Amino acid sequence: MSEKIQAIRGMHDILPDQTPSWQGVEQSFRQVLAAYGYQEIRLPIVEKTELFKRSIGEVTDIVEKEMYTFDDRNGDSLTLRPEGTAGCLRACLEHGLLHQPSQRLWYMGPMFRHERPQKGRYRQFQQMGVEAYGMEGPAIDAELILLTRRLWKTLGIAHKLELQINSLGTLEERLVYREKLVEYFRAHVDALDDDSKRRLETNPLRILDSKNPNLAEVVQGAPSLAEYLGEESRNHFQALTSSLDNAALAYTVNPRLVRGLDYYCRTVFEWVTTELGAQGTVCAGGRYDGLIAQLGGKPSHAIGFALGVERLIDLLDNPARFDEAVCPHAYFIRVGSEAEGSGALLAEQLRDALPNLRLVVHCDGGSFKSQFKRADKSGAGLALILGEDEVRDSAIGIKNLRKDGEQFTLKQSELIPYLQSLL
Repeated sequence: MSEKIQAIRGMHDILPDQTPSWQGVEQSFRQVLAAYGYQEIRLPIVEKTELFKRSIGEVTDIVEKEMYTFDDRNGDSLTLRPEGTAGCLRACLEHGLLHQPSQRLWYMGPMFRHERPQKGRYRQFQQMGVEAYGMEGPAIDAELILLTRRLWKTLGIAHKLELQINSLGTLEERLVYREKLVEYFRAHVDALDDDSKRRLETNPLRILDSKNPNLAEVVQGAPSLAEYLGEESRNHFQALTSSLDNAALAYTVNPRLVRGLDYYCRTVFEWVTTELGAQGTVCAGGRYDGLIAQLGGKPSHAIGFALGVERLIDLLDNPARFDEAVCPHAYFIRVGSEAEGSGALLAEQLRDALPNLRLVVHCDGGSFKSQFKRADKSGAGLALILGEDEVRDSAIGIKNLRKDGEQFTLKQSELIPYLQSLL
């Protein structure tokens, strides 16, 4: 016997009993985004490798260690997308979407990073992302943060999440700060781990985001970026915090919050939780005003965020609450050859008349008893019953599977109005 082929490590199947939770989260996301006027964009999974090198930065962990990159048959270097922002911006530039004064977009789908799989961190993971272009002021920063809060409320997980915010200032301000930061860490180089020593030469701001507890003291003593922000950056951040205060949204200003990608500037934010162990960041984003020009477009303003669907689902108190939206309304039991024939026609008539009806028709034969067992296991609310007697009388039996009550019979002509009253 051949050995069974299993899924690739870190890439998981989402099984039928799990998909209602996914569909519920996705539908909630769609509803909230529609309420704020965002439109969906669907993007390729594979992009040119150069796109991510130019946007994310060649000296980041993602580009250096984690991307799934390969040469295609034409010799072009291609990469499975590790994140969505670069591809979304590439599409907007390619199709002229940024010619409009402003643009609000969202996307959903799998991303790929080759890292050590653990709970909440997978090699293929599902992200939902939002990007907004062309808006300079802090109002759009506040809108995105308020939008995420509304999503947490919709999912019933707002009490499990805490908002952290920071300002990274402009590129020019960060370059001045970078020099001071490098100077500080070089004076404490003996206290750094190997990863931080490497970052000292490539991306020193990432040392501030180190999860190594042995570095906590030296990181705490590092100079703060806030000390190097110009007046415009400070005003922008103050206006954002005022908007959040007015909306009664609690937050923590975290001066060590820097995010992992090179393209961020000014506002950055993360929603974090203590309920998922080491993978505490559920949603993260910020401004990236310089990236549009970096990818060949006319300089403009941009902000966005991405959230991990797996981590959201892990936070749900009652994932089963989404099951009701996909369970069948009715299970159609048919016994006998005549019932199978006329029942197939009746089922299609019901679907024609009631497009929202979720109806499972039993197709495996068997006795009434065995079919009732299947009906109960399906989660359906009703059993529709068709046997020889019902065929002869143009009738249909009905049994409520979730409440006590006697089985009763209706004329088949009465079935559609009866089901309509229940939907």
